[in-house]
Amino acid sequence: MAGSRGLYLRVGLLVVVGLALALGFVLFLTANRLRGTALVFETYIRESVQGLEAGSSVRYRGVAIGRVVSIGLVSAEYRRPEGEPFVGAFQRVLVRFAVEERRLGDVPSVQEAVKLGLRVRLATQGLTGVSYIELDFVSPERFPVEEVPWVPDFPYVPAIPSTVAQVQTAAETLLQRLQEVDLPQLVANFGGLLGDLRGELRDGELSQMLRGAIAVLESAQRAVDGAEVPRVSAELRGLIADLAATSGEARQAVAELRAVLTGREVRQTIGNLAAASGDLRGAAQRLPQSAASAEQGLRAARGVAVDVQAELGPLLRDLRATLANLRETTEALRRSPSQALFGAPPPAPREGR
Repeated sequence: MAGSRGLYLRVGLLVVVGLALALGFVLFLTANRLRGTALVFETYIRESVQGLEAGSSVRYRGVAIGRVVSIGLVSAEYRRPEGEPFVGAFQRVLVRFAVEERRLGDVPSVQEAVKLGLRVRLATQGLTGVSYIELDFVSPERFPVEEVPWVPDFPYVPAIPSTVAQVQTAAETLLQRLQEVDLPQLVANFGGLLGDLRGELRDGELSQMLRGAIAVLESAQRAVDGAEVPRVSAELRGLIADLAATSGEARQAVAELRAVLTGREVRQTIGNLAAASGDLRGAAQRLPQSAASAEQGLRAARGVAVDVQAELGPLLRDLRATLANLRETTEALRRSPSQALFGAPPPAPREGR
C-alpha cells in the first residue's frame, strides 16, 4: 500500500513538472507577446522566401518589433476571377506579420507611412541564412506603391526587392548585355586598332611628332648644360633680395598711407565733405521751388512792365506835345520879347530905308 502511494506521488510530481515545463516553453515562444495588442499586416514578396518561417523576427532598422504570423501563396489566399489571366501579382508569396503596438510608439497611420516610403524587404541575418522581415523608409519615387487586383484582408505594406535580389538582377542584366555584345567583332576591331597604332608609331605622323619632341628635349638639355647656372642662380638670389626690399618699402608706404587716411584731419575733412554734400543736397531739393518762385516773379514783373508801358504811353505823348509848345514859346520870346510881354505887334518896317 505504501509502495502504491509513493508511485502515485512520483507520477503526480512528474505531471506537475511536465505542465510547468510546457507552460514555460509556451511563454518562451510567445516572447512575452501576451502583453499589449499586436497589429497584423500583410505584404506580397516577389522573390524566394527561403529561410523565412512563421515566428521569424520583424525588425525596423535592426530593432525587433514583431513576428511573422503566416507564410503562404497569394494564389491560395486570393482567388482570381474566372477568365482573368494569371498575372504576376498572383505569383507572389503572401507574408503576414504582427507588430507589437507598444513597440511602435507615436507613429502615423499605415496609409500615411506608405505614402512617406514605408516598405518591406527580405533580409538575411549574418552568415547563418536565417531570414527575417525588415521595415524601412525608402524613396517613394524610386519604389512606388504597386496596386493589387484584390482587396487585402489586413493593412497592406508594399514590398521591395532585397539587397541580394537587387544584386542578382543587376548581375543578370550585365550578363545579358555582355551576351548581346559581338565579341569576335570587338576583338577584330581591337586588333585593327593595335595594327594602326603600330603603323603610326613606325612611319606615321605620330612617329614624326615623337622624333620632334625628342629633338626639342635634346636641345633643351644642351642649353641647360651650356648655361651658366651658378651666375644665373646668383642673379636670381639678388633679384629676390631686391624684391624683398621693395616689398618692405611698399609695406612701409602702405602703413604711412593708412596712418594718414585714419588721421583726425582726414576724418574731419570727410565729415565736412559729408555735411557739405548734405547742404548741397538740400539746396538741390529747394532749387525747383526757388525756380518756380523766380518764374512767378518774372511773370509779375512782366505784367507790371506792360501796365506801366500802357500808362506811360499817353504821358509821353502829352510830354512830347508840351515840349513842342514850350519850344515854340521860347522861339517866340527870342524873336519878339515885347510881343510876348505886352502883346503889341512889332512896328512895321519903313519904306525907303
